[in-house]
Amino acid sequence: MTAQTQTPRDPSDLRPLWGGVAFSFLFTALIWAAGSRLDAQPLLPDTGVAWYYWRLPEPTFWSRFTAWGFYFAHQVANWGLIYYAQSRGLKYTNRLHGVNIAALAVNAGFVILHFVQTHVWYDGLAQDVSIFSSQGSVILLLVWVLLMDTPRRGLLWGWKAPFPKDILSFARKYHGFVFSWAVIYTFWYHPMVATPGHLVGFAYTFLMLVQGSLFLTRVHINKWWMFVQESVVLAHGALVAFQQGNNLWPMFAFGFGGIFILTQMHGLGLSWRVRWVLTAVYVGLALMVYNGRWAGLNEIIRIPVIEYLAVGVLALLMGGGLWVYRRLQPASRVSAPQAGD
Repeated sequence: MTAQTQTPRDPSDLRPLWGGVAFSFLFTALIWAAGSRLDAQPLLPDTGVAWYYWRLPEPTFWSRFTAWGFYFAHQVANWGLIYYAQSRGLKYTNRLHGVNIAALAVNAGFVILHFVQTHVWYDGLAQDVSIFSSQGSVILLLVWVLLMDTPRRGLLWGWKAPFPKDILSFARKYHGFVFSWAVIYTFWYHPMVATPGHLVGFAYTFLMLVQGSLFLTRVHINKWWMFVQESVVLAHGALVAFQQGNNLWPMFAFGFGGIFILTQMHGLGLSWRVRWVLTAVYVGLALMVYNGRWAGLNEIIRIPVIEYLAVGVLALLMGGGLWVYRRLQPASRVSAPQAGD
C-alpha cells in the first residue's frame, strides 16, 4: 500500500494532531486563568437573544482597528496558504507538508495575538455585526459538511441523497476557503472572556483551527477526528443554552444528538446492532427529559429539520451557481471542480 493511500495507523502520523489538541486545551486553560482580569470591564445590560453582552459600551478606534485588522490579516493568511497548497497540486500524505507547518504556526500566532488584543482592547467583531452572523457562519459549516460527506455516510440513516457529482466536487474543492472564513470569523467575533460557554466555544474553535491547518494530510480525513469536530457543537450549544437559563438546552442537546443518530454515526463503521442501541439510548433519554412536558417534545426536531432543509437549499444554490457559470463561459473552458482537488 502506498504512502498516499495508507490510513493513519502509525502513531507518528497523529503527533501534529495531538500537539494541536494539547495546545487547544492548554490555551483554553490560560483564558480561564486570566479571565478574572476582565471582570472589572463595565458592560451594558443584556437586552435579549439578539444582544451580545461582551462588548465595550463605548468602542474606541483602536478596539475596532485591532479586532477587524487582526481578523482580516488572519483570514487572508489562511486563504493564502490554502490557495498555495491547491495551486501546487499537493496530495494527501501521512506527514505534514511545509504549508501545514506554516498554517499551524500562523493560527497559533493569531490565537496568542487575540488573547493579547482582548486584554488590551477587549472588543471583538461583535461590536459591529449581529450575533446571528456568528451563529450563521457555524451553521453554514455544519450544513456544508452534511452535504459534502453524503457519499461517505449518507444523509439520512445511510441513504445517499443523489446530489449531482459537480455539486459534490464543488463542495469538496472549495470547502477549505468557506470553513476557514466560518471559523476565523466566529473566532474574532468573541473576546477571550472566561465564561463556561466561551471556554467551550474557544476550545472548539481551536480544534477547528487545528483541523484547518492539517489539510492534505491523512489525519485531516480521519473519520473519528472529523466526528469529534462535528459533535463538540452539541456540548457547546447545550451548555450555552443552559447558562442562559431559558430551559432550551434539551433542544440543542437532542437536536444535535438527532443529527448524530440520523447521519453522523453512519460514517463511523459501526455495526447495525450498535447503531440501534445508540438510537434506543437517544429515544430513552429524550422520553426521560421531556416526561411531564410533552408539548415541548417537538423541540428535538427543530435543529435537524433546519439543517437538512438547509442542505437542500445549499445544494440548489451551488447547482444554480454552476449552471450560471457554464452559461457565461465558452464551452472549451467549462470544467467542473474535481473531487480530489
